[in-house]
Amino acid sequence: MTRLFTALMLTALACVAAAVFGALHDQVSYGVAPDYYHMFKFDQFAIPRDWPPRLGAAWVGVQASWWMGLVIGVPVFGIGALVVPTAAGLRRAGFWAIALVLGLTALASATGLLVEIISPTPDGIWWTPDGADVTAFRRAGAMHNAAYLGGALGLLAGLVLVIVAGIRARRAA
Repeated sequence: MTRLFTALMLTALACVAAAVFGALHDQVSYGVAPDYYHMFKFDQFAIPRDWPPRLGAAWVGVQASWWMGLVIGVPVFGIGALVVPTAAGLRRAGFWAIALVLGLTALASATGLLVEIISPTPDGIWWTPDGADVTAFRRAGAMHNAAYLGGALGLLAGLVLVIVAGIRARRAA
């Protein structure tokens, strides 16, 4: 298998992993703040009103997250294909990179929730719809915003990981 084909397959896998992460993440954030979905996300993502709410939250998560696999995968695995000398080495580094990104994203999301619990956002900074549970709504929003920050950190960490894997492989050769 060529490194280019491996990079493309890893990018596709990253999109699937991001979609699954999004579906699971949104199950947690739905539990934190159902209003976040019923008063915001379901309309934003055109979720039919007759869908079960948990299914709707999962579908929101898929739609909101799958593309992060492209945003992260294209540069990480594209550079990986250039610096890691074998397809097998790129596959190994790629699986680790996907796991690292998912872990950092989950950690960032949990940190966002924890920060919002410990030090709530002052009124007037974030939009909240009338009638929403403002505290819960902000907590779910903090989780989502922090998850995207975690993805950005994961992009950088993934780049470092594949570059180091390439350097080590070339030194060992």
